[in-house]
Amino acid sequence: MERTLHLGEYGEHLWTRDRARDIRVEIVRMLNESSEGDLVSIDAKGVEVFDYSFANELFGKTLLNLSREYPGRFVIVENLTAYTAENLTKALESLNLAMIHRKGKRLELIGKVHPTDANTFAAIAKARSPVTAAELKDALGTNLTAMNERLSKLTGLALIRRQKAVSAAGREQYQYTVLN
Repeated sequence: MERTLHLGEYGEHLWTRDRARDIRVEIVRMLNESSEGDLVSIDAKGVEVFDYSFANELFGKTLLNLSREYPGRFVIVENLTAYTAENLTKALESLNLAMIHRKGKRLELIGKVHPTDANTFAAIAKARSPVTAAELKDALGTNLTAMNERLSKLTGLALIRRQKAVSAAGREQYQYTVLN
């Protein structure tokens, strides 16, 4: 299930940590009402700009608590302007965080993202069905240990979903998806 917070309802120009704190209460409410696998979308349509402190408080604090307090849930952002994207990216980088930015049907990572993590995320997002670490290893030309480290990192940041499955040989394995 997807729940959407329409950030534009709070104004075209969003400033300060205090304002973000008030809005974050609504995001926390949505997360509390959600279940594992659900998505909270922060739609920035109608917001021309928000400052660094607003982005740090609203997005940073939400993401810092996401995987610990709301396992299996996703928070994404969409409809960013050049100004909001720049301030959000800087705020996330300062906290060593990344999040999913949805542009139409395309998903990308913003914030502090290593190129190999971005490539791994893109390969999972592009897949039509859940993929395994072995499949990703082959597709991206790396070894299994490195792939498992990437997948663990992306899962820990609540950027991809990991699900238990059974291989054709009857062994337990994990499969990875993005927002499916």
